[in-house]
Amino acid sequence: MGHDSMKILHVLSQIFISGPEFYVAALSEKHAGKGHETIVVSDTLTAPVRGEFISRPIANRGYPQRIRNVLFLRRLIGERGIDVVHAHSRAASWLSYFATLGTGVPLVSTVHGRQFPHASARLFDIYGDRVIVVCENLREHLVNEIRMNGDKICLVRNGFDFSRLGPVRSGAGGAGGGKSIAVVGRTNGPKGENIVKVTEGVIRPLLAEYDDLTASIMGGDARELPGDGFARVKRIAEESGGRLEMPGFVDDLMSRIARSDLVICAGRVAVEALYLEKPVVAVGEDVSHGLITEANLAEAMASNFGDILPTSKREEPDCDLLRAHVRRVLTSGEAPMSLRSHVAREYDAEAVSREVMRTYESACMKKRHPGHVPVLMYHKVPEAPFETRHRVFITVPDFRKHLEHFRKRGLTPITFREYGEFASGRRDMRDFPDRPIILTFDDGYKDNFTNLRPMMAEFGFKGVLFLLGDASADYNFWDADRGDHYDPLMSLEEKRAFVEAGWEIGAHSMTHPDLTRMETGQARWEIEESKRRLEADLGIDVVSFAYPGGNVDERAKRLVKQAGFSFGISTDTGGLHIEDDRFQVFRANIFPHDKWFQMMKKSSSWYRKYYQWKRGN
Repeated sequence: MGHDSMKILHVLSQIFISGPEFYVAALSEKHAGKGHETIVVSDTLTAPVRGEFISRPIANRGYPQRIRNVLFLRRLIGERGIDVVHAHSRAASWLSYFATLGTGVPLVSTVHGRQFPHASARLFDIYGDRVIVVCENLREHLVNEIRMNGDKICLVRNGFDFSRLGPVRSGAGGAGGGKSIAVVGRTNGPKGENIVKVTEGVIRPLLAEYDDLTASIMGGDARELPGDGFARVKRIAEESGGRLEMPGFVDDLMSRIARSDLVICAGRVAVEALYLEKPVVAVGEDVSHGLITEANLAEAMASNFGDILPTSKREEPDCDLLRAHVRRVLTSGEAPMSLRSHVAREYDAEAVSREVMRTYESACMKKRHPGHVPVLMYHKVPEAPFETRHRVFITVPDFRKHLEHFRKRGLTPITFREYGEFASGRRDMRDFPDRPIILTFDDGYKDNFTNLRPMMAEFGFKGVLFLLGDASADYNFWDADRGDHYDPLMSLEEKRAFVEAGWEIGAHSMTHPDLTRMETGQARWEIEESKRRLEADLGIDVVSFAYPGGNVDERAKRLVKQAGFSFGISTDTGGLHIEDDRFQVFRANIFPHDKWFQMMKKSSSWYRKYYQWKRGN
């Protein structure tokens, strides 16, 4: 792959309208806008896609047809020069796995719901090189019940084009100025069963309690409610004197939701309703979360607002509790604090499409360069050793030996920016070094300018310099103020010299804190502001972030990703490959006592596996 655009093949197995086709349609729209080409192979397709649609009986599970489908996909991959295959069901993944086998083309699967632990999934890695899950509970399910390697799973939520909700006028009130409730969801299967229970246990008592209350059941044909569900709900509608209606599928669903005082729903509808700043009571296929507030939002997102638990055990809706939650909103007239900004940040279609594209690039890169890229961490480069609590320096004579060692072994230093350019296709993989290494230097000490820069230039090497965003910081206050050795930091002009020499500049926060111990808002500021300041001061695009002290957790990784970084760099923790987790990239710390043998180990592609075997992480 030596081009900016990708050729993406989506494979679906569907006969009826389903969520995955809208997921593919949204991705194709965003990716086509970036110059990528999309081909969709499926039984049927209702949603419009920006690309070519080819109809094939993918859902046909008979083995003769499976073989024909595999051969067709394999031929299509070769003839069209497909860069990545993206499957959207277990049947599609099964076919795509055998179609890509031996081709060098990576397979990515998106898992939209719980998977049956089929024997083929245990015998073959049918889900491919990377697996996208839309919520946290699905990841837990795949790891614990399907026995999938968690390193290949990445969380990318469903994407929403919230701009289309802009024209929807938000209001409230039923007929005659009373209160209104919208109950939205599929009417068949477990969701249909829950609609019947909620109608009997929540809606019916509240209709009797509030004379001005109306309710609507939408999103599915009420006649498809399981068992005698339709008859039971119809009886309640008749008793209500027309205050409970069942319009089923409606073209103006979002407008109706916007005019409601409260929405009972799950999944995609819950996200859209929260964006419209409607109170949401989440009742999903597997679990009910009740009224969504800031306190339970994370838990609700983890289950896709009630639709997915990590185990097959379903929880029955507690109608007494749900009724109390609805009554609280109807009585007080006050909605919970707006969660619009939260869902906009987590579910924005543009951000989701970028993350899916990043997953494609990751799968392609790991296919093309499966080995570990050594990443080394340096700090100070003084002329002579000195007493310090933190032994994070290498003297000039010793560092010269390191550079000579790298050159003798044929190692080629690259930067994270360059790595990303190869992964994205902006640079041809034929130019990727046979033995790459990434040399990083934290904090921006004055001796990096006086000692490090000229030595690296002498060897024709460049590295990655991680700097604080606060240009006024002129010494290592995070250590020196606690009694450790005082070391001056570079000036802005000295930092610019590294930019002119072709080095990559990464961010290292504003004040060098432990991000894992900070309040979320403050941690977000440390990360985002450091990127903004460095880009403004140095006139560059900052793509990498090094966690101060190597302290990282899932929240810190999420904040770094949301801030627009492409890489998060850790210390002594991370995946076996950069692509196992771009936001927890393993770095080996370099110490003054490291001699030839230690340097040989730490700069070798096998060192990461050795470290895991020795340390267990």
